[in-house]
Amino acid sequence: MSQTQGGSQPSAPSEPSESVSVTTSIAVATSENARQRRKIAALEEKLQVLEAGRMVKQRETNYFISQGRAIRRIVTLFDSIEDLITENDRRYDIADDDERYLRVCHHSQDRLHTGYITLTNILPWFQPKCSDMEYEEYVQMLKKLRQGADSARGDDTSKLKSLVPDWVNREFKPNPPVDYEDKYSRGFVNDACGKLLCPTELDWDNPTIRAGIRDRADGCIVTEMSWPTFLYEKYTADQDNLEEGLFKSTLLIQAFKSIFTSPSSTKEIDGEGDGANIIENNRCTKREFSGKKVKTHLRFALSSVTSWHSVDGDFDYVQFWHIIVDFFEKAPGQAAQRKVDRLLAWWTRKVFGTSRRAELSDAAKSSMSVNALARQRAQEDDALFDSD
Repeated sequence: MSQTQGGSQPSAPSEPSESVSVTTSIAVATSENARQRRKIAALEEKLQVLEAGRMVKQRETNYFISQGRAIRRIVTLFDSIEDLITENDRRYDIADDDERYLRVCHHSQDRLHTGYITLTNILPWFQPKCSDMEYEEYVQMLKKLRQGADSARGDDTSKLKSLVPDWVNREFKPNPPVDYEDKYSRGFVNDACGKLLCPTELDWDNPTIRAGIRDRADGCIVTEMSWPTFLYEKYTADQDNLEEGLFKSTLLIQAFKSIFTSPSSTKEIDGEGDGANIIENNRCTKREFSGKKVKTHLRFALSSVTSWHSVDGDFDYVQFWHIIVDFFEKAPGQAAQRKVDRLLAWWTRKVFGTSRRAELSDAAKSSMSVNALARQRAQEDDALFDSD
């Protein structure tokens, strides 16, 4: 009986599974603990990379917030960063043959553009950074700058809110004194604060006027269109020469120093500064932080408003800010501009002092100990050389 008939034929040998054999052939037995340690090390490395990226992002965020603090102090007190950028873009898009249009821009547009120029001077990295960023990153950057700007404004108003009562009480000795905690007791309900907030054209000492201001009677309504008494030197204005003494009050100097130098420096207001002349090293910002924002903050600190608002009764802080900015930046002629320049120079001396270094003669410099020691060392060396 043949194999074919009597039994099954042996089947053809099957092809070996290449994938299994290959996998089995290259797999080398390793320690389970070793494999787990390597996996853990790889995960830790990834975690370190992610953590490093998060730290870089956090540093960048902190940087933008800290840089943004300068905006409300030096650039603009109320305008948004987006409005400054939009105005600059609008002007850039205007064709050369529309240059005539630029000359008839509204004051508000000029203020925005001046603010943008100041912004790029204060933050020189801002414009190149905006050009290189993706839009989402750009939006996040503006958000952080805004956060820093508003935080600085809040810090400054809070600082003045606590310092102003002490200044007013020491200088005017009101009875009762201005309350350090209760802001509702300030403003026109308080005689000392009311006198400082009173428009210069009204007589606070007149009981009828005082009652009219408190009742917001016709003819006694206080708006941003009146210069408050606290802006003037010795808190007195000459109605025939309203520019005389304007922006020279002791309270203004104290408020400026408390924000831009230090609270302790507010005790030194009678002289011509401490001689450091720091402002001369910051000429690009000299005009911008000449105390414009301080005037608005000081008015808020004297008022009875408990939280920051752009309008206090009939008084609009935004318009008040614009009026002050225009006083400095929109002088009507050369004579007015010279007065502004003299006022800025006065603030420079009053706050930062004036260096007399340039006045030193060569003879005076040569007699100073540093130069004298240099001569002595040179003479000693020459004498030793001659002896050899």
